[in-house]
Amino acid sequence: MRVWSSEHVFGHPWDTVIKAAMRKYPNPMNPSVVGVDVLERSVDSRGRLHSHRLLSTEWGLPGLVRAILGTSRTLTYIREHSIVDPVGKKMELCSTNITLTNWVSVSERLVYTPHPEDPGRTVLTQEAVITVKGISLGSYLESLMANTISSNAKKLSESSLQVNTIVEQSQLQFLP
Repeated sequence: MRVWSSEHVFGHPWDTVIKAAMRKYPNPMNPSVVGVDVLERSVDSRGRLHSHRLLSTEWGLPGLVRAILGTSRTLTYIREHSIVDPVGKKMELCSTNITLTNWVSVSERLVYTPHPEDPGRTVLTQEAVITVKGISLGSYLESLMANTISSNAKKLSESSLQVNTIVEQSQLQFLP
């Protein structure tokens, strides 16, 4: 098992970052996500938005990894549940793979909150737990997957300027 964690501060207010986070796919910074389906969305009695989504991902696993896993499958599915609390200004997103679970389990948790000292900025804390089961070179694969998650998080950090662009583009889609 490998645990990976990270923290990033966006130079944007919480409301703006959450709008972008809810609309981040498709995203050229992470082209592996090829589809997003909203399975259920509801607002609870406390005014929090609950969303259940199914993400379709195409990882293009290297030949060595496919050989170790004994599969040619590269399309995988991820179950995602998020809770957005607009009053408490907190968004928590949890995701886990539902494909290849006999071999690998990846559970990820992201929490977005306003920066404690600057409401014009937002703190994102991320944690991923990666477990490869019953496969030789398991720790190597866990490390490889942790590096991929870290690389994607770094792209997110580098794309901090894209937050406004994502929100603006999604709003343009709804103009007459």
